[in-house]
Amino acid sequence: MSAVPAGVAARPAPAAEDTGAGRAAELGPRARLWPSLAAVYRAQLSRARVARIPLLFVATFQSVGIMIMMRGVVSGGGEAEYVVSGASVVVVAYVALNLLSQYFGQLRFSGGLDHYATLPVPPAAVVLGAAAAYASFTVPGTMVTAVFGCLLFGLPLGNLWVLLAVVPLAGAALSGLGAACGLLAPRPELATLLGQLGMSAALLLGVLPPDRMPEAVRFARDLLPSTYGVEAYARTFGGSPDWAYVAGDMAVCAGVGVVSLAVATWAYRRAAVR
Repeated sequence: MSAVPAGVAARPAPAAEDTGAGRAAELGPRARLWPSLAAVYRAQLSRARVARIPLLFVATFQSVGIMIMMRGVVSGGGEAEYVVSGASVVVVAYVALNLLSQYFGQLRFSGGLDHYATLPVPPAAVVLGAAAAYASFTVPGTMVTAVFGCLLFGLPLGNLWVLLAVVPLAGAALSGLGAACGLLAPRPELATLLGQLGMSAALLLGVLPPDRMPEAVRFARDLLPSTYGVEAYARTFGGSPDWAYVAGDMAVCAGVGVVSLAVATWAYRRAAVR
């Protein structure tokens, strides 16, 4: 043991917490929401790109087939406007409710959430990124369906631009519901069932003209957020659309989207800590 030279004060030994022996290493700051959202979106987009062609074909073919069948029942006018609008939004519902519910259900029960839990990303970025990536594939199918329906029923094509607002707003509302179903379902089979039931509800309540529905069914229709997107698009076919009503329907979709995505984010946190 070496002696301390005269006149030099002995320095105290470094504390255990300064050497790192008594404390865990500090983690870096969590990533911000928007950069994390962009990263998750790009990752999910590249992952889902493999299934893009079958996804577009199935969703579009389903909606086009529905309109062809309805052509024998509806000749034109206001009922045809609802058929075309509803079939276009069904493309969004197929992905947002059906596929997204299955994806999050499988992610939860296969342990995939453990991977995201190790990343320093906010839970909202995971939910929003996955929802946005899946919804991105619905835009081409929605446009093809709308164009085909307008030509089939002799409706004008000048209002297609409205779908650029309807798709993300209705998609946000339905994506939140689909993600919440997948994350809260006790079994993956039940998550698939809930997604398919939701898509069937969007199909039946969105495509059929509301004037032919019983009062109780109309009430159920008002509870489904995608029908407000159908209403917003259908209102634009007239010669002088009431844009205040169109904006109101879109605002309902946006409000439900915020709430449903918040519920999905809470469900993600709940599932990730288990």
